[in-house]
Amino acid sequence: MKAVVFREFGDVDTLKYTDFPDPDVKPGEVLIKVRACALNHLDIWERQGLSGVALPHISGSDVSGIVEDIGEGVEGMTRGDEILVSPGISCMRCERCLRGDDNQCGHYTILGYRNNGGYAEYVSVPAVNVIPKPQHLTFGEAASVPLVFLTAWHMLVGRAGIKPGDSVLVQAGGSGVGIAAIQIAKLFGAYVITTAGSDDKIEKAKALGADHAVNYTRHDFEEEVKRLTGGQGVDIVIDHIGPEVWDKSIRSLARNGRLVTCGSTSGPSVGFDLRYVFSRHLSLLGSYMGKKAELLELLRFVDSGRLKPVVHRVFKLKDAAMAQQEMLERKNFGKIVLEVG
Repeated sequence: MKAVVFREFGDVDTLKYTDFPDPDVKPGEVLIKVRACALNHLDIWERQGLSGVALPHISGSDVSGIVEDIGEGVEGMTRGDEILVSPGISCMRCERCLRGDDNQCGHYTILGYRNNGGYAEYVSVPAVNVIPKPQHLTFGEAASVPLVFLTAWHMLVGRAGIKPGDSVLVQAGGSGVGIAAIQIAKLFGAYVITTAGSDDKIEKAKALGADHAVNYTRHDFEEEVKRLTGGQGVDIVIDHIGPEVWDKSIRSLARNGRLVTCGSTSGPSVGFDLRYVFSRHLSLLGSYMGKKAELLELLRFVDSGRLKPVVHRVFKLKDAAMAQQEMLERKNFGKIVLEVG
């Protein structure tokens, strides 16, 4: 098969479009003919040398496609089915998995991280991770849903316990998690403020449902949050940026506010004044991916059109290096997608 592979860690030039052996289909697995694979920052970190990545490596966590072959013991699907893949892979046998907390499994991984992913013509995945594709979505749109919508849903619903009337600050509203978080927060009746780095992205974030959007290149988002909330701050901050916005995000919280973090694109280390945290009863919550059951739940809203994927641009598989560069330059509003086949 054709795939985009890197055999050493480095910049985008390490990504090579080349021949690669077809994946084996083990018992309990399904071979997927990939039609689309959406990019995530995880792909970039893997290429740059993220611990746990074995070389040679094929990235790609967000996959949609067609069932090509079915492994021994798999029931309930047929060749030719149009599907998307739940990106979280777990053992489905341990206590955490059996109680529904599969994202906390000791063997948990994400498709395309410690195994080969969807930057390829074919990928083999556990059958339990295969979900019917919403019929009204294109393959590119379907590939844009799983990881970011699941992440945002788990942050807002599973961790922050969002409720009608909450106020929410979504950092980086044009990112994959950002476009999902804006929509999910509005779905639950929240007042949403978001940040973005250009006027074009500001307008697109408002079109998605954000009540107010702050261009962080011209305005201090902390001051804007305080102004818009009458000095109170917001109930929830959704963050995956880290140190670049951390202190101001915490100071943007109202009393009893919750900051939920799922990543750290600007670096791994932060510092803050603990007195501000305990005196205002703030909660700092980590969030890692989400549960398969949550993905099935949010897909009902995708099916009904109340949650919508946002595709920024589609590249051919062979142009994966260009696609990653587009993400690195923060040009995207929504998901960047690789078209396969």
